[in-house]
This record gives sequence, C-alpha cells and structure tokens, in this order.
Amino acid sequence: MCQVSKYINLFTDFGFKKIFGDPNSTELLQSLLNDILQFKDRDRIKKIIFKNGELLPEAPEERKAIIDLLCEDEKGNQFIVELQKVSQEHFQSRALYYTSFPIQQQGIKGGWNFELTPVYFVGLLNFEIERFKDKEEYLHHGKIVDIYTQEIMYDKLNMVYLEIPKLKKTKKELSNHLEWWIYTFQNLHTMHTIPIELQDDVIKSAFEKAEFASMPKSQQENYHKNLKVYRDLVNSFDFAIKSGHKEGKKAGMKEGKKEKSLEIAKNLLATDMELDLISKITGLDIEDIKE
Repeated sequence: MCQVSKYINLFTDFGFKKIFGDPNSTELLQSLLNDILQFKDRDRIKKIIFKNGELLPEAPEERKAIIDLLCEDEKGNQFIVELQKVSQEHFQSRALYYTSFPIQQQGIKGGWNFELTPVYFVGLLNFEIERFKDKEEYLHHGKIVDIYTQEIMYDKLNMVYLEIPKLKKTKKELSNHLEWWIYTFQNLHTMHTIPIELQDDVIKSAFEKAEFASMPKSQQENYHKNLKVYRDLVNSFDFAIKSGHKEGKKAGMKEGKKEKSLEIAKNLLATDMELDLISKITGLDIEDIKE
C-alpha cells in the first residue's frame, strides 16, 4: 500500500463520507449546505440528523434508491446530498426520482392534510450539466416556477446542482466561503498544507479529518480500495467517452451514449462493484448490466 498524497480525495465515496457523513461531527456538512443553499441567518441549518440512505418503496417490486447522504435539520427540512463523480445520462431525472421518496414518506396514515416539509436534492457534480454548458454560473437552484411570470409557484421541492469543475479561480481569487469549499474539493488531494487563504476553523477541521496519516490502518486500507474503484471509474468513463464519440459518428448520438454506458458497466463489473451501484453510475437497468 503506497500513499503519495497527504490528504484523501473528496471525490471518493470514502473521502466524501469521512468528511461530510460523520453523524458525530456534522458541522462540516452544515457549513457546506448553508453555503450552497445561501440561507439567511434565521434560516441557517443549526442541527443535522442523519437518516438511512437506503430509501425503500411501498411495494417490494418497485425500485429502491440508494443515496450518499440523507439528513434532516431541526425544522424538519430534508436533504438528499449526492456526490456524482462522472456524467450520467438522465442524471436530472434520477435526482427527481430520489426526491419522490422523502416526499412520499411524509404521508401520514389517517387524517393527513397533505402538508409537506421542504425537500432539497443537493447534487455535488464533478462534471458540467449539458444544458448549462454555456452558462458561467456553477450553482443552480430550481423550484417549480410559473413559466410566464417567472414567479415561484411551489417552493418545497428544491433541485440544487453545484458544478464543481466550473470554478477556474486561483486561491487568491476566491471570493466567498462556498468557493473555498469548491477549491478544496478540486485540490485537497494534491495539497501538502492548508493554504493561508482557506484557514478558517471549518475548513481547517476538514483538512485535519482528511489527513491520511492520522487515520487508523483499517481506514487507510478501505480508502485505498475505494480510491482504486474511483480511478477505475474515471478511467473507464474517459475511455468510454472516446469510444462513444467514435460510435456516435457511425450510429448516431443515442447509440453512442448507450455504448458508453455499457463500456463503463463492463469495466466496473471487473472491479466486483455491486450491481445497484453500477446501475446508479451508468443509468442502465440491472437486467441490462447482467446481460
């Protein structure tokens, strides 16, 4: 086992949950969510409770959802926090599907009057969404809006996307705390010390938790296994994109995307990854993956 980086990679499942998924240390996730959602002082999250990240349907034959982090604040607002490492076809549809579970689970048997608490899907994306390719903004917050007046019709369903690669700034150019977080996501695993520009208590705490040498040996081993899966995923995706482009020129863009997803699935199967996770990454049905 050879560790060349002082700090772990936040785009690995291990790294992401090590920093933001610790139920005994929620201040880092609170800070990140408050920065992303830009809550005013009275609305800022003050307490987070983690819930089971496996969302089960009412009927056994329906498809379940497995998400990275599911939590609730002191007001009952619910947050699905999803780290998406590579681009995925129908990503936005999958995000909407995930939000349907905590909405349905608010239903109270008996005299329920259909009052709902807000649900937020927060996607931390290591890619740019196709429909926003020409937009400079890296943060997008969608609600149900009247297309004629642009007024909000319903504000309890929130789809929030953070396109992490869109930030192109240097350390000295960072202008707010959210950009500090984005820069940390992008560069933590390549750093050897905490930059002066990022040294507030919250960011410093993230660096301390992410230090590889301070982790128990069992966690170090788990991180290395997870890092390999992440690198295989990225390499498979890069290869599949090139293959998909070539195939797309010959058989059309739709077929090229399908070939890309199949190629990724084949490479992930070789790593013994679970079928549910491969389905989540590629957007393919489990039956297609088995075939």
